[in-house]
Amino acid sequence: MSTTPTTHTEPTTPAADAPVAIVTAAASGIGRGMAGELAKAGYRLALLDIDESIHALADELGATAVPGSLTDPADLRRLVDTTAERYGRIDAVVNGAGHAKNTALLEVTDEEWHDGLDMLLLSVVRMARLVTPHFERAGKGVFVNLSSYTAFEPMGVIPVNSAMRTALTSFTKLYADEYAAKGIRMNSLMPGYVDSWPEDPAFLARIPAGRYATTEEIGRLARFLVSDDAAYINGESIRIDGGAARSL
Repeated sequence: MSTTPTTHTEPTTPAADAPVAIVTAAASGIGRGMAGELAKAGYRLALLDIDESIHALADELGATAVPGSLTDPADLRRLVDTTAERYGRIDAVVNGAGHAKNTALLEVTDEEWHDGLDMLLLSVVRMARLVTPHFERAGKGVFVNLSSYTAFEPMGVIPVNSAMRTALTSFTKLYADEYAAKGIRMNSLMPGYVDSWPEDPAFLARIPAGRYATTEEIGRLARFLVSDDAAYINGESIRIDGGAARSL
């Protein structure tokens, strides 16, 4: 497998007036990669995850850890309130997410569909409800949602993920329509195969780039989308998959 060297930069110590970002599902995988890249860019961070390792990551990045679940509205409210109280502002929200259980299409139970809805779509909707008033008062703000390229090219082995990511694409567009004129943006990033998952030769063969993405690469796209350099990008779902997707 061909690889691309990655240049690592240590997180900087953020200034007292540095922008503030929330990252959910931040303890591992892509969420951790996105949190790390925002820390390198000088953001002050509030990090949510149900895994206790979120405390160690927060210590490493000079961030605030808020233990909790993506699917618990009370935990999300506590995250937003803690961030606002600690830092006095919220500039960006990066909505991380996990993966629903892999199950054959008609074997997915109602409970599994509802669990996927809570984790992959309603977590974003709930964060939008909580944070949008902060953004409206500031006259600006950015959401970046972790989605998947399966929103455009559904995969039968992950039906809940595929269906809910497609719903997230629609919500992203609807939100941008509603709030763009207020200086608020929402975009989704859509990874393909990422190195936080075990490498599968069959999947690898589908990728023209010949390798999985690194979590840092996904994080750099998130960092760009929250930045002013992306100020005119709104309501988009942007693939980052090494060319794996075939749809136009």
